[in-house]
Amino acid sequence: MTSAAVIFGCAGLRLTDSERRLFRDADPLGFILFARNCDTPDQVRALVESLRDAVGRADAPVLIDQEGGRVARLRPPHWRAAPPPAVFGTLAGGNRAAALEAVRLNARLLADELLDLGITVDCAPLLDLRMPGTHEVIGDRSFGETPDLVAMLGRAACEGFLAGGVMPVVKHVPGHGRAMVDSHHHLPVVDTPLDELRETDFRTFRALNDMPWAMTAHVVFSAVDPERPATTSPAVVTEVIRGDIGFQGFLVSDDLSMKALAGDFAERTRAALAAGCDVVLHCNGDMAEMQAVATAVAPLSSAATARLAAGAARLEQPEPLVMAEAVDRLDHLLRA
Repeated sequence: MTSAAVIFGCAGLRLTDSERRLFRDADPLGFILFARNCDTPDQVRALVESLRDAVGRADAPVLIDQEGGRVARLRPPHWRAAPPPAVFGTLAGGNRAAALEAVRLNARLLADELLDLGITVDCAPLLDLRMPGTHEVIGDRSFGETPDLVAMLGRAACEGFLAGGVMPVVKHVPGHGRAMVDSHHHLPVVDTPLDELRETDFRTFRALNDMPWAMTAHVVFSAVDPERPATTSPAVVTEVIRGDIGFQGFLVSDDLSMKALAGDFAERTRAALAAGCDVVLHCNGDMAEMQAVATAVAPLSSAATARLAAGAARLEQPEPLVMAEAVDRLDHLLRA
């Protein structure tokens, strides 16, 4: 039986009976964790196991946003405080070799930390450019301001994740850096000419179009589709993401519960899948919203299933890593 083309969150530290029933009946492809779901390592391991038990699949993907810096669902004292991506961009300005080793090693450490909990997908790295005057929702989550720098460090991060056996998700395709508002609360509209976008925002994603997973941006690009954000725009997905950028991997929507999207949750679900997303993401754990998504979601398509399998084949069997030594080496590189 094919899983439903949706990834769900849950409300708390443990599954409720109603969540178990919904997940059993809806059979989502996988799940995503947030800070509200993470207390201690043992608790997270137990929650991950119960999520997979609910759908009867030990290999169900479990995602998290563990970027480092501001966006980290796992935090001290139980987990390492990883640096924000901008730190590596700054380092690259003076020591490119050290920056590449550091960003790769940091991703490798993140992968080890996640696999220890049973988490198999990290919604990182960002390939969004940091632009002067745009909303701080990106800020130091970006590696930097130039396409070549962001692509270089983004690829190194992906290599670290894959070497550590964790799937990276590049985001937010085809670019969130020019957004003047936070798409969690408002719909950003970017009026930049298409030729300029191709040489800047799109260029970073084009350089990493061979990556296995990517996440869409809830951003309107008026030069391509003045009415719909990338997530629900067939034109953006077909002409830009699959066409200009050339991404052929597994495409995940950004969170359907963000305020940038219009319509009820069934409409949002159908629109994202019709636009060409392989799977939709619903994060906040709200039961009524998840039930609405479940009524509208379709089974994972054969093309999406093939992309998923191709991505899984890219994961490496991690070599043993001595955490203390790796952390010391990372600290040394960041001081280079």
